[in-house]
Amino acid sequence: MKVTNVKDLHTPMYFFLSNLSLSDVLLTSNIVPNMLQILWTENGKVTLSGCILQYYIFGSISATECLLLTVMSYDRYQAICNPLKYSSVMTFRCCRGLITFCWAAGFTPTSPVAIGLSKLQFCHLNTIDHFFCDLAPFLELACTDISTVKMVAFSFSFLFTFFPFIFIIVSYACIIHTILRIKSEKGRQKAFSTCTSHLAVVSLYYGTLFILYGVPSKKQSLSINKILSLFYIIVTPLLNPIIYSLKNREISKAFGRILRHAK
Repeated sequence: MKVTNVKDLHTPMYFFLSNLSLSDVLLTSNIVPNMLQILWTENGKVTLSGCILQYYIFGSISATECLLLTVMSYDRYQAICNPLKYSSVMTFRCCRGLITFCWAAGFTPTSPVAIGLSKLQFCHLNTIDHFFCDLAPFLELACTDISTVKMVAFSFSFLFTFFPFIFIIVSYACIIHTILRIKSEKGRQKAFSTCTSHLAVVSLYYGTLFILYGVPSKKQSLSINKILSLFYIIVTPLLNPIIYSLKNREISKAFGRILRHAK
């Protein structure tokens, strides 16, 4: 019985979810310790190389999460639109290849931006009015031309956020079309319930991302920018497992079994 319970969670959805959780942990661990030091000492310091490294990890994990959410939408598309072929398409080999692509591709676009930052010359002003090394406040300290770095950063950000988002939108358009064709109301509710957690996480993630980086900085104050960054870096990763746990019967049952055995 225990072996069966474990195998219940060895599906593509939980495989992708475990990687999404890992990316959330890495994103938070990259920024929160230094942020707490700044709040505690009110005099946080970081070297130039350390600041570039923090931005590189932050940008890479963000790109990876966008790709992971895209792959998860593809998994939901196959599960609902092609249920008879799902097991033959979403094999372990396919899932492993998709996850490898997400992590490898996610850490690729931020590399040229980080290299460009390392070649810039910075003025005597060396204080970033932020709790982590985000790109915009970091570039404000530069004394040399930053147009190339900004262009490269924008190009890769557009490539790794906009196109995955379009893919997710198209996937859910097909999913909704398929669900509406189901004759029974119970069948429609059951099919849609398998997507609600992922849809909620996508809305939360991309909503904050677009407001934070899509709205021109001149139209939103620095304090609002900090609050949105805090929400994006801490609150969203905290809510993701809660959303999936509350909306997923298998995870709820697994937690119930763990609590019963603990007693």
